[in-house]
Amino acid sequence: MEASLLEERARRVLEACRRSGERLALVEASTGGLVCASLTDLAGASAVVERGFVPYSNEAKTEQLGVPVELMVAHGAVSEQVALALALGALARSQATLALAETGIAGPSGGSEAKPVGLVYLAVTRRDGTHVTERHVFTGDRKAIRRAAAARGLELVLTVLERR
Repeated sequence: MEASLLEERARRVLEACRRSGERLALVEASTGGLVCASLTDLAGASAVVERGFVPYSNEAKTEQLGVPVELMVAHGAVSEQVALALALGALARSQATLALAETGIAGPSGGSEAKPVGLVYLAVTRRDGTHVTERHVFTGDRKAIRRAAAARGLELVLTVLERR
């Protein structure tokens, strides 16, 4: 995935959030801050990006965002349930009106038959109670998977904003 696509989606998210008055909190596990960086690379990000979390370890997911250990034991850190818990945790710990959370397996190791390399769960939640989750299996090397996850996360934010 080209960097320009990620930049274009980041620009669209900033514009849409500025128009609607939304503030974003971002939670990025396998993307490691790539979404936040793509947004803050652009002028005007301070009016939109409220904060970002990079809870790479399971301990950080619990300590920073309140994800119950039992939830990760039951479903795994890379799951729809944990992605949603991360997004809800970000809203609870910020002044944001909308949160995007991502958790995945970027590879090249760490995958299994049930959860292959490239598996990513995304969740967007809003203070009005809107929750949207998606499951994707992206292909390519680690960099390509991370870029694809970041770009799709931004696209999911746009989808939620358009539903308003």
